Amino acid sequence: MNHFIRNNFLAICVTLAVVFAFAKGATVYQQEPAKAVLPSLAMPTASDKTFANYWYKGKAEVSSYTLEKDRYGQICPGEAVLVFVTEDFRTDKQVKLESDNKEAATNVLKVNFIEKFLTGIYDYSVMTSVFSPVDTKAFPHALKVATSVQEWCGMAYLQLNNRDRAYQIEGKSYFEKEVQEDIALERVLLEDEIWNKIRLNPESLPTGEIKIIPSFTYCRLRHQLPAVLQANASLKDYTGTDFSEKKLKVFSLDYPEKKRSVAIIFQEAFPYKIMGWTETNTSKGKSLTTKATLKKTIITDYWTKHNVTDLPLRDSLDLKYGLK
Repeated sequence: MNHFIRNNFLAICVTLAVVFAFAKGATVYQQEPAKAVLPSLAMPTASDKTFANYWYKGKAEVSSYTLEKDRYGQICPGEAVLVFVTEDFRTDKQVKLESDNKEAATNVLKVNFIEKFLTGIYDYSVMTSVFSPVDTKAFPHALKVATSVQEWCGMAYLQLNNRDRAYQIEGKSYFEKEVQEDIALERVLLEDEIWNKIRLNPESLPTGEIKIIPSFTYCRLRHQLPAVLQANASLKDYTGTDFSEKKLKVFSLDYPEKKRSVAIIFQEAFPYKIMGWTETNTSKGKSLTTKATLKKTIITDYWTKHNVTDLPLRDSLDLKYGLK
């Protein structure tokens, strides 16, 4: 027996190893074939052809919305328009580039957020412009935000400039307590820049407990000075019933201190079009919700194309394209 083991020692070791491997299920014949790792389809970025074909054609995306606006403890009828367009923007003067000084500029995605609503007595006209650099690594936050509010009492204005490592904010108003406001705030997320961040890359939006500055429209209509607040943010699949299109996402903000919440609903896939939004506030002891629902979107340069300067003609074109 010992003679047999000595003469066949190597063969016996190999046989035992094979038996042990089979017992452990470790042979190549017993394992699942390796699955091919497919490259994930990244979201289009500023350098991608898909992004360029949509945003760098010199045209604007214009979307009109039916608006139900919370004001004075009631829901007021209105209209909203979002205009998105890219343009060259001077980083020093923080204005649209109109010269050949390209070195002083960066490309931005601009949104003009327009709301018009009727309180039952008079009209409100509100507009916010936000200038967000497409190069989000070099410029994590918007360079400029400007909001104007017009109503029959008078006008109010807020402007933010992102410079000198802080937000420089200047306010002017018809109302005595807001006649002149000059403050500096730390650079945190701006509620007003979320619209552009969604269009550029919604996955870049922060979630959890965050620092944020509320929208300038909210600040002006509530006669509150802009301030850094705490909010809870989330980005999820939309499961509600108010917006019927499939594969939607919702970015939500909850401000515990203000008992205020905001939700922006948008397409899951590029170009991440905004389908609508809601905003819930406590007004005159009641919880009321503003709601905007998309009516129509056009990609257009028709003001330039038609050289429209006649206001009645502009109104007729607005009606034609469903913007009114």
